[in-house]
Amino acid sequence: MAGTGEAKKEEADYKRLHSFPLIRHTDMPEEMRVETMELCVTACRTKMIKESMDKKFGSSWHVVIGEGFGFEVTHEVKNLLYMFFGGSL
Repeated sequence: MAGTGEAKKEEADYKRLHSFPLIRHTDMPEEMRVETMELCVTACRTKMIKESMDKKFGSSWHVVIGEGFGFEVTHEVKNLLYMFFGGSL
């Protein structure tokens, strides 16, 4: 029984750690940034970020989610958001 309680505590700690985004860099307008952050927090659970961004702000959005990788991008001014969660995403 103690193992079940410990597993639930670990899951709650994991969810708490990953429940707030940390902005690394952005040049988006405030309103777009807030909406995008909310969308990412919600959509990370459903894997629907790109489809939602395309629908809301027009096509050609690129979304990168994962661990232990690097990337280099060119972007349209006022359309970049680089954020991460307190853990590894």
